[in-house]
Amino acid sequence: MQITPDYCRLMACYNAWQNDGLRGLLTGLDAGLLTADRGAHFGSILGTLNHILWADRVWLHRLTGSPRPDGGMADSPALTPTVAVWGAERFRTDGQIRRWAEALDAVDLIGNLAWQSGAAGGEVTRPIQMLVVHMFNHQTHHRGQVHALLTGAGLAPPPTDLFLMPQSGTSGALTS
Repeated sequence: MQITPDYCRLMACYNAWQNDGLRGLLTGLDAGLLTADRGAHFGSILGTLNHILWADRVWLHRLTGSPRPDGGMADSPALTPTVAVWGAERFRTDGQIRRWAEALDAVDLIGNLAWQSGAAGGEVTRPIQMLVVHMFNHQTHHRGQVHALLTGAGLAPPPTDLFLMPQSGTSGALTS
């Protein structure tokens, strides 16, 4: 597997763009719509968004040494109590992901990372490149679930296609 810092910058921009679109759609919606259990793995729309935020903070902790979020995966759906708090925390975390990606050099993506995994029940060691791809893939996977939950609730989520992302702010990572 070979990824580059430009790949990380592109995916960090995509992540922020997607979350900005969701924040715009969700702001001002009825809290009951966002917190109703919809049968998804993390229950509600907000619960799933909270899980993504929690996981991003876990990966930032592992990759950068930033503070680890409180609680475990089972607690992640309750990370923030409202969409307003989620939006502010999501914006801040997306900025941290973008700053991490902007500062990357190719050498930062070489080697392995070892950590204690609650999901795996012990120590895990994997190539950093695989873990970075996993972080971005995890975001996309669960945002896809949010997209389905929003559609099922009668809302029209913003577009998710990477090629539709505006090119500004991508550090030249996109070409026409």
